[in-house]
Amino acid sequence: MGGGFGAVIVIVLVMAVPLIIGFAAGKQALPTSEDYFLQGRGMGGIFVFATVVTTWWSAFAFLGSNSWFFLRGPLYWTSLGWNIFFGVLYYILGKRIWYFGKTNKYMTAKNFFEHHYGSRWLANLIAIGMLIFTIPNLQMQLTGGAYLIEIGSGGIIRFELAALLFYAVIITYVWAGGVRAIAWTDILHGFMLFFGMVIGGFYIVNLLGGATSMFEQLAEVAPQNLHLHPGDWMPWTAMFFITPIGVLMGPHMWTRMFAVKSSKVFNLMPFLIGFVALAYVGSMLVGNSARILTPDIARPDTVFPVILLEYAPFVFAVVLISCGATAAMSTANSQVHAMASVYALDFHKEYINKNVTDHQTVWIGRYSILIMSAIAYLLALFAPSYLITIGLFSLSGLAQVVVPTIGALFWARSTKQGATVGMIVGFFCVWAFQFGWLPLPGPFAIGGGGLLGLMINAVLFIVVSLLTPPRPAELIDEINEQYKGYYEE
Repeated sequence: MGGGFGAVIVIVLVMAVPLIIGFAAGKQALPTSEDYFLQGRGMGGIFVFATVVTTWWSAFAFLGSNSWFFLRGPLYWTSLGWNIFFGVLYYILGKRIWYFGKTNKYMTAKNFFEHHYGSRWLANLIAIGMLIFTIPNLQMQLTGGAYLIEIGSGGIIRFELAALLFYAVIITYVWAGGVRAIAWTDILHGFMLFFGMVIGGFYIVNLLGGATSMFEQLAEVAPQNLHLHPGDWMPWTAMFFITPIGVLMGPHMWTRMFAVKSSKVFNLMPFLIGFVALAYVGSMLVGNSARILTPDIARPDTVFPVILLEYAPFVFAVVLISCGATAAMSTANSQVHAMASVYALDFHKEYINKNVTDHQTVWIGRYSILIMSAIAYLLALFAPSYLITIGLFSLSGLAQVVVPTIGALFWARSTKQGATVGMIVGFFCVWAFQFGWLPLPGPFAIGGGGLLGLMINAVLFIVVSLLTPPRPAELIDEINEQYKGYYEE
């Protein structure tokens, strides 16, 4: 019990640091919506890299990766590929989105789609879809962070209270400093996340005598974890595409693209994100070692903290578990802030009170943070599920947004009708496949629902666009004229 109370002290101290950093960032803030939501479009390279990586890596990466290496062996190795793919997408799509955002003063993704397609209806559809599919991802972060706090405290802080504590910290510093506070704290979160994954993995595998010994023992007790199963090629393919695309299309990543100060930041992202993805070696070591050390664990999402608390020195274990909590926190803070900006800027200011002042818009965003957090909290309590399951559902929905995004950036013949039909059907397919309203055919039956929805979305987008009137010539001319400036960056 003493160890449990000691763990509580360590957890509280670790969670107090982001509060200090967040309040310091808040002192630099200006009372404007552009500063609160986008840091005045002046976010520098180090902060961009830290906040993009830590937002990209979440409870899905820190806990879910261990779980999937434990359950499905090498299937999660696709993460190395999708990290590089995410970096490439961030460069190809993100840099263009940033440029048009800077040129046209976009604040949210809705502004981008309304301008490029000339359709407020389509833009609202996408904004609503982003909110709906980000909430379960926020739930996943809350669930993962609360599990870690509960386990790390030895059960003294129960799940319900742990979730409240987790969000109380996030709400406090995001309320104070907006996206600047998020970016500043994410430098700390990024270091802790990388450190926790790598050091934790090597420590745990050494309990079995090293990696060679671990694989030898694994070949005897769980040989299925050493090779892909015949049916794994579809979830491997689906995760490769859905995970990076879904994260990139989340409202929190649009915020990060609009907030960047210089285009040079985008050029380094493929290399930097691919390099830090080597941290997944630690997750592989944890998941496979757990097959030997704790083969009958009730909840695979918790293999990392359970093993540490059983085998590692107390303080060391709790510090590493706290690193996992920061993985969830660094994504949750971005998501709740971005969803608040979507509501405040896209809906409240647009439809509820057009005369709201800029200062009042900031406060509306702050109060929206409370509402979004409350919804995610209730979902965590009453709709629990495996982190990977929640994550893939959320990312499958968000990934649908990439179709009209690519169309807007690269295909002049794309139309608002094609984008609208594709998005409606894509969103519906994700829900229908997830909840069994529609059967998944053939090879898509195992983990391919999100990918199939994306393919249907893309086909409908192309077909309907070709059958409907093109966008106005003056709009296409305006976009092409702006593109000239992009190539000069």
